[in-house]
Amino acid sequence: MKKKSTTKTFDEDVPITQGDIDAGKLILRKREAGGRVVQPKKRVTLYLDAALVDRFKTLAGDRGYQTLINETLKTSLQQADIETTIRRAIREELRGRKAA
Repeated sequence: MKKKSTTKTFDEDVPITQGDIDAGKLILRKREAGGRVVQPKKRVTLYLDAALVDRFKTLAGDRGYQTLINETLKTSLQQADIETTIRRAIREELRGRKAA
């Protein structure tokens, strides 16, 4: 009796185009644990204060300070979005009370 395949298939795979084939590009996409395609990172040149870089290197340890900076920036943006949403909800609630 043959065993069933345990290989997961993903509907989110982006098809390889004829242009990719003609150009000879091999596209490898990283995936998260849930199977979602991880968006690629973009290389940038960024000048930071030396003390800031030293602090992130100390905090990161073996992990890589650039990864820690990236995660810190993402968290900061998410918190800003949450703060904006909360402020908007409070303003709407206060307006509703004044109108009543």
